[in-house]
Amino acid sequence: MTQGQILEPDQLQLSPPSAVPPCVNSNGMDSSEHHIMCRPGFGSTGRHISVLVNHLKVSVESSDETFYQYTVKITSEDLPIENKSKRRKIIDKLFLAHSSKLDARRFVFDGKDTLYTVGPLPQESFDFTLMYEESIGLSAGNPGEPTKKSKHSLPQRLFKVELNYCCKISLQPIALNFDGQSVNETQDVLRVLNTLLRQRAVNKGCLLIRQSFFQDDSRNFFEVDGGLMGLRGFDSSFHMTRVGLSLNLDVAMTLVLKPGPVLDFLLANQNVREARYIDWAKAKRMLKNLRITSSHTGRVYKIIGLSDRPCYQQSFSLKLKEDDVSKEEQFREITVLEYFTKHCNVVLTYSKYMPCLDVGKPDRPIYLPIEICSLISLQRYKRLLSPTQQVTYLEKTKLKPHDRMKALTDAIKNNQYENDPLLVASGISVEKQFMQIAGRVLAPPKLKVGKGQDCIPDDGRWTFKNKQFLEPVNIKCWAIVNFSASCDTSYLSRELISCGRSKGMDIERPYALIEENQQMKKASPLARVDAMFEKLQDKLPDQPEFILCVLPERKISDLYGPWKMRSLCNFGLVTQCVCPVKITDRYLTNVLIKINSKLGGTNSLLTIEEPCSIPLVKNTPTMIVGMDVSHGSSGGSYLPSIAAVVGSISWPLVSRYRAAVRTQSPRSEIIDSLFKPQENGEDAGIMRELLKEFFVTSEGKKPKQIIVFRDGVSNSQFGQVLDIELEQIKQAYLGLGEAELPKFTVIVAQKRHHTRLFEVGAAGNVPPGTVVDTEVVHPRNYDFYMCAHGGMIGTLRPVHCHVLLDEIGFSPDELQNFIHALSYVNQRSTHATSVVAPIAYAHHAARQVGQFVKVNEHLKNGSENNGVTSTGDIVVPELPSLHHNVKDTMFFC
Repeated sequence: MTQGQILEPDQLQLSPPSAVPPCVNSNGMDSSEHHIMCRPGFGSTGRHISVLVNHLKVSVESSDETFYQYTVKITSEDLPIENKSKRRKIIDKLFLAHSSKLDARRFVFDGKDTLYTVGPLPQESFDFTLMYEESIGLSAGNPGEPTKKSKHSLPQRLFKVELNYCCKISLQPIALNFDGQSVNETQDVLRVLNTLLRQRAVNKGCLLIRQSFFQDDSRNFFEVDGGLMGLRGFDSSFHMTRVGLSLNLDVAMTLVLKPGPVLDFLLANQNVREARYIDWAKAKRMLKNLRITSSHTGRVYKIIGLSDRPCYQQSFSLKLKEDDVSKEEQFREITVLEYFTKHCNVVLTYSKYMPCLDVGKPDRPIYLPIEICSLISLQRYKRLLSPTQQVTYLEKTKLKPHDRMKALTDAIKNNQYENDPLLVASGISVEKQFMQIAGRVLAPPKLKVGKGQDCIPDDGRWTFKNKQFLEPVNIKCWAIVNFSASCDTSYLSRELISCGRSKGMDIERPYALIEENQQMKKASPLARVDAMFEKLQDKLPDQPEFILCVLPERKISDLYGPWKMRSLCNFGLVTQCVCPVKITDRYLTNVLIKINSKLGGTNSLLTIEEPCSIPLVKNTPTMIVGMDVSHGSSGGSYLPSIAAVVGSISWPLVSRYRAAVRTQSPRSEIIDSLFKPQENGEDAGIMRELLKEFFVTSEGKKPKQIIVFRDGVSNSQFGQVLDIELEQIKQAYLGLGEAELPKFTVIVAQKRHHTRLFEVGAAGNVPPGTVVDTEVVHPRNYDFYMCAHGGMIGTLRPVHCHVLLDEIGFSPDELQNFIHALSYVNQRSTHATSVVAPIAYAHHAARQVGQFVKVNEHLKNGSENNGVTSTGDIVVPELPSLHHNVKDTMFFC
């Protein structure tokens, strides 16, 4: 089959993509062309169980109650006040000082520009002026000068507050038996109620992260490492469900900086014992924008940097008293050390030789010695964690179902929603017991392994003990490269060969065992990798089929990205990275299932795949697509996002996939490269690659049905998935010369939610295969929760599946069982995965190829703007192309 046949029309003319996405009109408003489908019915298959869900039923006493929305404008000296905390305090004081003018109304304020009241205010607009004492601020006098007034008598400022009526928001849509016809009105009410929850948390002094609230209570903290603390809190939000309004309450976790002396934090953060070992350049980056208190004033400051010189050398101009004769201001140069010693009566010891903290402004520094400064509590940490911190944090955040339920039950008692004046005034009452609902447990699919054996998963897991792979590959020419000083590669190779033999793989002895030169240990990661490849080329007479790479660190190694980039892009080599702590048969089997998949073998198939008996798939060429976007870490937001799409091949199989990966603008979730017409009229998009591969591997058949699984998008982006991403897929399909579009089914899988399921009468998690599609699901849209996987540690998080479109016409049972089965086809696992295999593959491909971008960041210094594309004002680097030897493999396994 050549590209010129069918797949490459000679006279194909492609129009350039629109400058404005299809679902966004000229004024930026959502104008979605597609409508999210309604629920066609409910599933019935499976074993029925009773499930507790962490939703509290909410009752609305009267449907006549109404919230009134007002816009808020707060200024001082004609300048807007942006600080949310300050805005909240000003509004609180306003309603307290002018209670009679405002009819003593209960109010909800979002801290920005919107205020809601229970019932109307006497007028549609108000202009108020009030004096406000700023209890937190920087000294207006000399740098570091302690204020001469107490905290409660600081200089007052005049503020102007304008309130203007906007609209009414009735409780009727959530009070009546919801019919699914007033979604927008319902969202308005939910926004008010969720703002109310946020205001409750702020009033209690909580750290607020979206709808999660964290109190400064020592019982909620736990040590992590490096000056960090884990903090347990709660997430609460109102939702509309099929049975009406509910309050979803869940345990939430976050990371904060350990409060206390700044020096103690720096020592812990950099893991050094003495101050002389502190890296001050690193400390400057870490401390920027953190808030501290000083012991000599008790006031709060924000750090903007460090002084250039140590405390005993850093000087500034001290303002003296005016000269009585000339009336001119007098200044004198003085060091920070001298100033605090003579003018503040502060005796400095160790910090005199350290840089000072700069808590002023860029044009007017204010220096404070580190010795008198302490980090305040509840400061969130957003940077990337070290491998050790990740392990510690994850271990301590996993709560068993029983412990999570106990924490939530205690939270219900402590929150006392029945005593909240705003909820009472609105006639809203919250039940004190979690809802008990119906669930179903789907039977696990049977698997086919080697020698015609069937394998029936137990508790979502299976094993290859005494079993062989369905289609094992044989390996003749391979090698081991060793970056680790602690690994015995001879023993590793012998055990791998022996384990492979038991799984049906005939693996010859490795052609070479290559150890890293000791002098390269301190070189850069890329230099170490390049040196290893030079040794490989010298030792191997021909291109090896496979390379086993032993890394020195588990999980995250700085060698991983360079190694994968060189092997996949430059040399076209299939590789498997390992870091064995203990070489066991189980460990080696997990390594071999990945190697076998990458080399074209098959570990297992669903028994319904050969011969295919999957409903609606067996008779019609069907392509399954998984899509995910990986974003840079919080500390690397300048890095481009990585869009990965996998497509099934070799129909009617649903277990084999091919991946295509592209970069796009940082933090951009919607994929813009599914269809990418070039100036010459050709399509360089992702879907063209995958559609061609499907055609070649499916005996010349084109997909007549395409099932799209999308991960990582929020509810507000559903319209963009249909109007932008789905439209791109259609254009790519038509660009291959087709006149008729296939049928589409589009499913979004969400894991970033707070609904949890607990089996009634059981201490552990719900069984694998648990499905809930009643009570707590959307009132109108087609969605359900599924726990396809099992879990022994922590509480399982069900996947929230949203079916946006189903032109193929699955029944609820057919679709739920199909999704459940796709959680068992991941070739790199011997257990059911929480999300379907196509999504898991897309996630792995995005993360793996995303390592290439980080490597190239270190190489681009001094280079020209080469190989990049521009999106608006953002320059997005292109990924290096995968070598033709590996681009069609399951390299991401």
